[in-house]
Amino acid sequence: MGRQWLQAKREVANLKKGQVVGKLVKEIMVAAKLGGADPASNARLFAAVEKARRASVTRDVIERGIKKGAGIGSEKLVMEHLVFEGYTPHKVPVIIEVLTDNNNRTAPEIRVIFKEGGQLGSPGSNKFLFDHVGLVEAHHADSATDIEGAAIEAGAQNVESLTHAENDDIPEGTTGARFVTNCPDLHTVTKWLGSNGWTITASELGYVAKNFPSLTEEQRAEVGEFLQQVEDHDDVHRVWAALK
Repeated sequence: MGRQWLQAKREVANLKKGQVVGKLVKEIMVAAKLGGADPASNARLFAAVEKARRASVTRDVIERGIKKGAGIGSEKLVMEHLVFEGYTPHKVPVIIEVLTDNNNRTAPEIRVIFKEGGQLGSPGSNKFLFDHVGLVEAHHADSATDIEGAAIEAGAQNVESLTHAENDDIPEGTTGARFVTNCPDLHTVTKWLGSNGWTITASELGYVAKNFPSLTEEQRAEVGEFLQQVEDHDDVHRVWAALK
């Protein structure tokens, strides 16, 4: 019985790893499609490649993802970008970004998840509850680095600290931060940070909630379980929720 349980545990772990790798490669392809195949001039691609390397994604897989996304070679990226808006249990607003090669499969599956635990809205039903912004997550080796000073120099609109406990991409003992920018300034801010000692772990457009509902610990746990179910779907690319 023990060995059967261990084998089942390994299979679950391998499945999770496969999902993570799949999402990392998808991010590489999208980043290459949007900004080109050169990580040196494409901050989003650079961050995606570095994250994939840390997850032990092979060089060949990374290079194939870049070529496919950038349209280099025989393989072309055919991916539809869908956005779902709705509410989790206890009325927490959520925006879900999906990348899929089969909308007829993905859309009904997302609807089923919401039917079981949330409420799916129509397009534009809750985007007004979020600010559409640029987001850069990065860390600096100097633990005494002034993140507010860096934000001003880079041209970011806001900044908040990030720790390893909050984000695994932030190494312990470093200064971690999330910089919020105006959408057109994302590349400029990312480039400045990368040229001034910051290691970029994420650079993308996203959504930041304007307000955060007050929840009990029990309600927060239920919302977390729902969001995890959404996140686990293979085609879900990003989940933005009004949850601290």
